[in-house]
Amino acid sequence: MSTDPTPRPEQETAPAATPLLAPRDGLPPVIETSTQLVEYAEALRAGTGPVAVDAERASGYRYGQKAYLVQLRRNGSGTGLLDPIPLPDLSVLQAAIADAEWVLHAANQDLPCLAEIGLVPSRIFDTELAARLAGLPRVGLGAVVESLLGYSLQKGHSAADWSTRPLPEEWLVYAALDVEVLVDLRDALAAILEEQGKTEWARQEFEAILAAGPPPPKQDPWRRTSGVHGLRSRRQLGMLRAIWEARDTLARKRDVAPGRVLPDSAMVAAVQADPKNEGALLELPVFRGRANRRLVAHWFTALARGKALPEDDLPLHSKPGDGPPPVNRWADRDPAAAQRLQLARAGLAELSEKHSVPVENIVSPDLVRRITWSPPEPRDAATVAEALRAGGAREWQVVLTVDVLTDAVTKA
Repeated sequence: MSTDPTPRPEQETAPAATPLLAPRDGLPPVIETSTQLVEYAEALRAGTGPVAVDAERASGYRYGQKAYLVQLRRNGSGTGLLDPIPLPDLSVLQAAIADAEWVLHAANQDLPCLAEIGLVPSRIFDTELAARLAGLPRVGLGAVVESLLGYSLQKGHSAADWSTRPLPEEWLVYAALDVEVLVDLRDALAAILEEQGKTEWARQEFEAILAAGPPPPKQDPWRRTSGVHGLRSRRQLGMLRAIWEARDTLARKRDVAPGRVLPDSAMVAAVQADPKNEGALLELPVFRGRANRRLVAHWFTALARGKALPEDDLPLHSKPGDGPPPVNRWADRDPAAAQRLQLARAGLAELSEKHSVPVENIVSPDLVRRITWSPPEPRDAATVAEALRAGGAREWQVVLTVDVLTDAVTKA
């Protein structure tokens, strides 16, 4: 056994990160009046460079994804903590920063709730997506800040009920620190992307996020109920849909997260039990509680309504889709397609390793499945490139993957 005390490179540890405990300029007061809003908008307009933007929601507590706090920071302007609830008109703020680049982490999460209150960027830099393109092993905000800037961010309040008023000071500190170093992080990531020759890739990705707009409403959202796969018959699915809709209506009316009105597990259990009357429903564990005892007629009526649906109105076992079947069925249904997919995945994995970009960011996995299941005709690079563009692939993705996918669809 070696006694050499010299540490090997892989044994060396990085210096400990410096904890960020308080905003460098102190904790600003929450902006909750029109006067404060106008003053901060003027400060933002006078500032320089990109604007760091973040938003806090009350997921798991309130219905929907409304923003309950918006954090902004710009060089020369300082940090602003904005309460959008008492401020219905944010047009002065939008006008002040509309032309600036907005820096967000995981922009897809925040842009919809920001758009709801009238805040819409014309340019963005998404630090989470940039970290993926740069090949960083971990892309959460805390991990990227620690890796590139040497700071550790506070944890623990991201899942809090941000609809709480007044907001506790420690929550506000956490929120302010989320934008404290976001522009510095943007600059560090931009430098890495430039060095790797991926600046144009990132630009196209950011433009695609803005062009996509808000996500469309989910089709058959009740199918996302946890435990739905334990229901075997269409009749059971009809009952689940009915009680899900009853829960959703009540949750929306109360502005409460649906899972707090009635857990998914309770809905599935009620469908499986198929109670014959309200008393039988009350025998199930969750329904014995005081809140659901008062609502037992509401829940039983919904179950009965679903159970009484005509056969033709019952939901199908799976929602109809225009895409290919599940991959685990390909080998039986179309062995050649299964081989095409295998070849495509192998080639894309090599590209992923070569460029240090996750496969799912190289090209959409759904788009790969569509092209390999139903290849464009004639099967050549031109038609594959056309299919990629039609499926939403960015030009850098088309250039990078067209040969791999063309090879896959022509060999099998």
